[in-house]
Amino acid sequence: MLEYAYYPGCSLECTAASYDKSIREVFKALGVGLKEIEDWNCCGATMYMSVKKIVGYAISARNLALAQKMGMDICAPCSSCYTILRKANRHIEWEPKEREKINEALAAANLSYDTTIAIKHPLDILVNEVGLDAIKAKVVRPLDGIKVAPYYGCQIVRPHGQFDDVDDPVTMDKLLSTLGAEPVYYPSKVRCCGGMLMTTQEDIALKLNNCLLQAAADNGADMIATACPLCEMNLEAYQGKINQRFGTKFNIPIVYFSHLVGVALGISPKAMGIDSLIIPPTKLTAKAEGVRI
Repeated sequence: MLEYAYYPGCSLECTAASYDKSIREVFKALGVGLKEIEDWNCCGATMYMSVKKIVGYAISARNLALAQKMGMDICAPCSSCYTILRKANRHIEWEPKEREKINEALAAANLSYDTTIAIKHPLDILVNEVGLDAIKAKVVRPLDGIKVAPYYGCQIVRPHGQFDDVDDPVTMDKLLSTLGAEPVYYPSKVRCCGGMLMTTQEDIALKLNNCLLQAAADNGADMIATACPLCEMNLEAYQGKINQRFGTKFNIPIVYFSHLVGVALGISPKAMGIDSLIIPPTKLTAKAEGVRI
């Protein structure tokens, strides 16, 4: 049985709670174990790194050390958490002198990290560990008739593509096709949504997200599927402001890829928190109710 040390991260405990629920439900349905890391802490995101890198690495390394004690690789759904934990892992492996400093900090909490475990994204686990054939065998509600723009964002395949191409990733595309959905041509699949620029340079972030939404609309997408809590929030919560600013009329549902997997596997939308989304993905919920599209 596949089993991972689960690192939900801060976003999945609040604004991205439906992502957390859907990942847990999907993995359970596929027989993949997720054991949440006890007393995990914030990965530090980019904030700590910008102040003092060694502090940022030590904060991230605490989670790595806790997972090492569990004897498991980490499953990290949040794009930022996934990227930061991998970055800390590589730094500890590549920089022996700083590894000593980081372990000195960890020692204060009776921890140490002397080996490198793997940090994996749920997309990687589903496609490359569980396997598309195994997933297809459990599909009970094929998503035929649903066109999806697969939006990877700028983090999970960069700077080094651990499980997919950095410029043209296809893992989500393959997964969507396996579920019966149609992944549309989406040239913006790895463009940045602006991230936290939405709180500091709103004009720039709104322009970036307008481009992402327009590309989805131009290619006939019924919805955009993402793997990042911040991308989901920027694209969904700010559509009204984007429409006002650019004279557009977007009303495009933004879902997590795990929502699509869950519906195809027969998991109820409510169990995955789909009802908490701002823009209801009506075609997806119709599929869950057995309505032909």
